[in-house]
Amino acid sequence: MEQVLARRLPSPAVSMAVAAAFFRRCRLPNFIHTPTAFASPLSLTKMAVVAFCSSPQLSPELADSNSIESPKRGTLEPGLYLVGTPIGNLEDITLRALRVLESAHVILSEDTRHSGKLLQHYNIKTPLLSYHKFNESQREQTVLRRLKQGEIVALISDAGTPGISDPGTDLAKLCVNENIPVIPIPGPSAFVAALSASGLDTDQFTFVGFLPKHAGSRKERLMVSANEATTQVFYVPPHKLRQFLEESSLLFGDSRRCVIAREITKLHEQFWRGTLGEAKEAFSTHQPKGEITLLIEGKTILAVETPSEYELENELSNLLSNGHSLSTAVKLVANETSVKKKTIYSIALRKFGKQTGSEDDFLDSCKPE
Repeated sequence: MEQVLARRLPSPAVSMAVAAAFFRRCRLPNFIHTPTAFASPLSLTKMAVVAFCSSPQLSPELADSNSIESPKRGTLEPGLYLVGTPIGNLEDITLRALRVLESAHVILSEDTRHSGKLLQHYNIKTPLLSYHKFNESQREQTVLRRLKQGEIVALISDAGTPGISDPGTDLAKLCVNENIPVIPIPGPSAFVAALSASGLDTDQFTFVGFLPKHAGSRKERLMVSANEATTQVFYVPPHKLRQFLEESSLLFGDSRRCVIAREITKLHEQFWRGTLGEAKEAFSTHQPKGEITLLIEGKTILAVETPSEYELENELSNLLSNGHSLSTAVKLVANETSVKKKTIYSIALRKFGKQTGSEDDFLDSCKPE
């Protein structure tokens, strides 16, 4: 019936029918909190109309509601599909991700119980196969064999994009080396979401992820980050937040600005902004819950201006007028500027060497070592 109506109605109404059919199937689950702004099925339908009806002509895929009901109609090429999944709000799943998950022969999952809820909600029957950091090496050859046989293999993590602080990197490398297609299916990413809303510089940034467990390695990584001019992005377990703030403030300084993003896209999403010193005080007495993305502004590097030759001559002249020898004047100017001592030495010799007595004595006393 919906299909018949869709063919008779004008294009906006067609999209409404398609969206309504889709969202009736994809009601929000109880186990994931969603903002109240998206709770109404009508609002979801309107969102779909805005997203897919910018032109009066519908694409062939959306002209028939069966394109939503039967995603397997679209043909996918064999290969490894890295599928981004929601990091907290189920509405963040993409239609393309759903089509790939339903079309795949198998879905590699970090936690099959967790991923099973996602698949159950969307009525996806594709078999799940556990794939996590403890069995990656054992699974690789099995997965590789299935890929070489022409299967479509989807890889998902518990949340976000596979391979980004989650399993998947080694398998992707293996497939690339074996000339097996690796296809990214873009989706949510906690650090990108946090960075975009942080208020810190986004032109350049360094994604560090989780720090090493070993104290020495952790300090070494923090020292590198503390001296970089780009925004630094970390993943921090909630039970290690206080430790992170103590260690980072010693190297970055208490005055460095930071943003602590917590529970991104979930009901209790929070962005805390302040300095590292203020963060230490704010979180000294309580431990926040939920996943944390912590961002620290880059180091401010002041541009060092190189003095001109005229300015160097004046500085040397002033020091000579105050009673310093020419060799001492050269050393003092070299210590106070970014100019090499050899350059200052040449200027001093050319401009003042003959005025200060024995040129040979000057040469011996202030030649660069």
